[in-house]
This record gives sequence, C-alpha cells and structure tokens, in this order.
Amino acid sequence: MLYNTQQKRLPMPEYGRGIQNMVDHALTIEDRAERQRCANTIVNIMGSMFPHLRDIPDFKHKLWDHLAVMADYKLDIDYPYEITPAAAVHSRPKPLAYPMKRIRYRHYGYMLETLLKKLKDMPEGEERDALTSMVANQMKRCLYNWNKDAMDEEKVAADLSEYTEGKVQLDLDHFRFASLQTRSLAVASMNNKMQRRNNKKKF
Repeated sequence: MLYNTQQKRLPMPEYGRGIQNMVDHALTIEDRAERQRCANTIVNIMGSMFPHLRDIPDFKHKLWDHLAVMADYKLDIDYPYEITPAAAVHSRPKPLAYPMKRIRYRHYGYMLETLLKKLKDMPEGEERDALTSMVANQMKRCLYNWNKDAMDEEKVAADLSEYTEGKVQLDLDHFRFASLQTRSLAVASMNNKMQRRNNKKKF
C-alpha cells in the first residue's frame, strides 16, 4: 500500500490527489486538441468542488492559474486567461504593521477614546448630551465586561470627566445609566429557550 506521505508533494492540496493525477495525465497527452479538452474538463471539475466561490470575481481565472501551478507551468494548451507568473502566485504578502496606539484605559478601547476626544470639543447642546449618554453607557458596559466587581457608575463619571478635561460632567443625581440586567436577562431567556428546544429534540 502506497501512503500519501510516500508520494510527491501536492502543489495544491485543496484539490486532492485525484485532481493532481488528472493533471499529470493531461501532461502525457500528445494530441493538442485532446489535451485542451482534458484541461477544460479538469477546470470544470475543480470549479464544481467549490460552488460557493463561483460568485467571487475572477473565479475562473483563479482555476486556470491553479491548473498551471499543478502542471508546474508545463501544460501546453491555449489558456483562456493570462496565467499569473509563478513568482507572483507563490509570493507572500508583506506583514502588516500592528497599529500601536496609546490607550489610557485599555478596557475602554481606542474607538471609545476617539469618541471621548470628539465629545470634549463639542459645544453644549442636545447633540453633546445625546453623545454623552451614549458614551457613558458604553463606558459602563466596557467596565462591566472588563471586571464586574470594579464596575461603578461613579468611576465611569470620574473617567468621563478625566477624558474630557472636566468639560463634561455627569450629574449622577439626575443622569440615569441604562440597565445592564435587561440585556443579561434577555440573553439568559434565549439560552433557556434553546436548551428546552434541544432537550425536546433528544426525545
């Protein structure tokens, strides 16, 4: 018995050894017209293996590129597309630079800090009040998710004042935070329904 580990390495493992054997056979066909028909058939089979990718732009082009790779660019046929050079196919993308952004309190995140900077420079009015409410409630959720025991509305108000350099102050005697329990109860209720449904399926 011949194991896969004893056979040659597949250049495109996602297509399997069966497709690779077809490509190897196509390389041995001497008649050009028959070789072309064989290549067309192989590409059609390759495409049928990934029907969910058919809507991707240049899907057919990619299939012909993959055929060329599996044939080590030695298959003499009329390609319907300009084949991508081997160097470009096997090239690795350059590593992306990690966005190193300074965050005062990591549990609030960069996006929330961006909103806080915008809030600091906004003039007083309904728009600033609306953004203040949204930001304060999001800060409360972030603090709660980071450490439930550390969640304190006074802490949120103090952090909001610190971020805005004292320009925005929460009056905790009048400002009402959104309840975190409402969402938790909704999630728990949904989980209970799913559990009951799964139990019914078992029986």
